[in-house]
Amino acid sequence: MSNWPASKARRVLAALERIGWRVQRQRGPHRLLARPGWPDYEFAFHDRDEIGPRMLARIAKGTGLSPKDL
Repeated sequence: MSNWPASKARRVLAALERIGWRVQRQRGPHRLLARPGWPDYEFAFHDRDEIGPRMLARIAKGTGLSPKDL
């Protein structure tokens, strides 16, 4: 069982911003996020999209997000 709860993309993006990620540029739902010391990360979800546990785990690998950040 995964530790990740399903979440709306808006909530995940807010959590990423709280841990230091900033939107560098945006075109439609595609946002390029930047954080010092990390490679840029493309977050490509509409705000109302539901992101499941498996996708959240993949996002966490590239961004350092943890379940307690949500």
